[in-house]
Amino acid sequence: MASLLTLLGAVLCSLMVSSEVVPQADFDLQALAGKWYLIGIATNDLWFLSFKNFVLMGTATITPTADGDLELVYSELSPYDTCYTSYIYANKTEVPGIFTYVTEFWGYAELCMAYAKYDEYYLTHTTNNRGNESFAVNRLYGRDVELSAEVHEKFRQFSLETGILSENIVILPKNGTFISCTNKILTRAVQLI
Repeated sequence: MASLLTLLGAVLCSLMVSSEVVPQADFDLQALAGKWYLIGIATNDLWFLSFKNFVLMGTATITPTADGDLELVYSELSPYDTCYTSYIYANKTEVPGIFTYVTEFWGYAELCMAYAKYDEYYLTHTTNNRGNESFAVNRLYGRDVELSAEVHEKFRQFSLETGILSENIVILPKNGTFISCTNKILTRAVQLI
């Protein structure tokens, strides 16, 4: 019971802090376009606590739309040599650098592009509302599979500041070849908007 109360307290703390995250002031969606590698994930959501040792580095492709929305295609090779691909269409908001979307698994989400050095890395902060549950997820993306120790530390500090517990901040292991998922057995699309 004490661990459940501790977890609930951490989640509430995370939500209070995460509401203060703002996007990068000079956010440029066009500069974000292209291929990225998912380098790190940080969250206090229960799914992650159960599966964090099985999540591998994946690829993400961002495509800005003519209307200023963004399309995100994320592919990850599982430890069982199957592929998970998700397609997210995120709608722009009145605030540049903040987008919203809905998926079957994540529910309603608000995506904030918190920091970006467009030729090297970017950090996102997503708040999710799934049923009666709310949680935050931070992600670190890189143009290359290797990022500096300074960028890893920036991600760690950012995650701690947004209420993520230290043990739930993970730099993902490389999955090897980053092969295309089109020839793999399992593909799942989760675009609902």
